[in-house]
Amino acid sequence: MALTDPQSITISGTTSPLPRTFAEGSESAYTSSDGLIKLSVNHSQVKQGRLRHLLRIDHSKITADPFKPTDNVKVNMACYIVFDVPPAGYNNTDVLAVYTGFKTLFTATSDALITKVIGGES
Repeated sequence: MALTDPQSITISGTTSPLPRTFAEGSESAYTSSDGLIKLSVNHSQVKQGRLRHLLRIDHSKITADPFKPTDNVKVNMACYIVFDVPPAGYNNTDVLAVYTGFKTLFTATSDALITKVIGGES
């Protein structure tokens, strides 16, 4: 079963539609018309029957080259979450409960934990 097409994401107040640009087996990709934003979803079976579910956003932008400020370069980053689940012992409700606790932790106090992590704290 595929996600709704198109997906959309809002970054810095700008909403970008992401129509499906790839679908094969248990993998799909949704890409902005300018190619600067890509959402990927992938499900795979890995070692010892574990299931790995991946949701990833790749973001690119054009910015001044730090070595030649008169030139522009394309830079990119990615942000993703992986659910690595054993073949038995966790059902979807259990996985969602762990994710909800994790999400609450990292979104608390205006994303303070994420701010610290991207700032280099551990």
